[in-house]
Amino acid sequence: MKANRLYFIDAVRAFAILMMLQGHFVDTLLNPIYRDDSYTAYTVWSYFRGITAPVFFTISGLVFLYLLLKAHDKGSDKQRLRKGTTRAAMLIAIGYALRIPFFSWLKGSFDTYFLVIDVLQCIGLSLLLLIGLYLLCRRNSYILSIVLLSIGCVIFVTEPLYRDLTLENVPLVFANYLSKSNGSVFTMLPWFGYVAFGGFLATLFFRNSHKKHFKQITVTAFLVLGVILLQYSTLILQKLFEITNVELFERSANYNYLFLRLGNVLLYFGFFYMLERFMKQSIVTRIGETTLNIYIVHFIIIYGSFTGIGLKHFYYKSLEPWEAVFGALLFIVAVCLIVFHIGKTNAFIYKHLRKLFHLVKPPKASIEKSDNED
Repeated sequence: MKANRLYFIDAVRAFAILMMLQGHFVDTLLNPIYRDDSYTAYTVWSYFRGITAPVFFTISGLVFLYLLLKAHDKGSDKQRLRKGTTRAAMLIAIGYALRIPFFSWLKGSFDTYFLVIDVLQCIGLSLLLLIGLYLLCRRNSYILSIVLLSIGCVIFVTEPLYRDLTLENVPLVFANYLSKSNGSVFTMLPWFGYVAFGGFLATLFFRNSHKKHFKQITVTAFLVLGVILLQYSTLILQKLFEITNVELFERSANYNYLFLRLGNVLLYFGFFYMLERFMKQSIVTRIGETTLNIYIVHFIIIYGSFTGIGLKHFYYKSLEPWEAVFGALLFIVAVCLIVFHIGKTNAFIYKHLRKLFHLVKPPKASIEKSDNED
């Protein structure tokens, strides 16, 4: 089955990472006196900031599983599985490393804060779970679709059951993946639900993206389903309670933020997919391809990873609104420039390493074997 490249994915990832940059900058440095819902600008900013993480997790599931399904269709999924497993482990390792206070450790001061779970660890473990589900269901993508959709719905509906979960008798390194009681920013529940929905979308794209009028139908479906979730998901949950008398549906309806955010995600997907042809080979694509590097650089600059000295150290919750706005814009530009420069530096180093490597010429047979393996 031929599956087309999805260029809109890079645009969605670029949007998500840029929203994250300004969101972390403003949230960390804005003076608390302006964090008031009576300010329209703050209310709008807060709402759109809340969409960033759901978009990021959903697109991560979509991209990862879509590429895995494409590899399976070509008979090269073993290589993709190795690559995916390595990347997932790398994300988890980087997530922990960014919070290690090396200077404090050198002084003999230790605490458990570096064990809290953030977005990278959560995405890394989510990718490993996707790999497991793929291995169980890869013979039939329709079963995989049903499983992923069911997991996403169950995780969202059961949110009241684990909302205040504490795991006091579970080792901290494991408990932090499920409980926020120790300071974790993201936990597998409910965030793996968005990854599962992204994986479900990946199965649909894989099976149908080559078909005629697929894009038009999908854009329409994204927009319509997004509106339905935003306008009627709470009502649907309430109706399910009335029909089944299962209290969980009512509790979920009374605090229905997960399905609402999923509605926002679908609207963004529809918007960017509709404008996909304008975003090919653009700066947006470059940003979307370097999200991990952008995340690492921004984390170091704001929170002072490794050194403990960052913008938070000097300007924590002290900026006026105008300073936060212009500062966030400058911060976005600076981070992107740094990352693009790093990319050029990496390419330069790699180029000269290849030249150095070829100074020692291996036997011709070895070269041919290596080329065939690549």
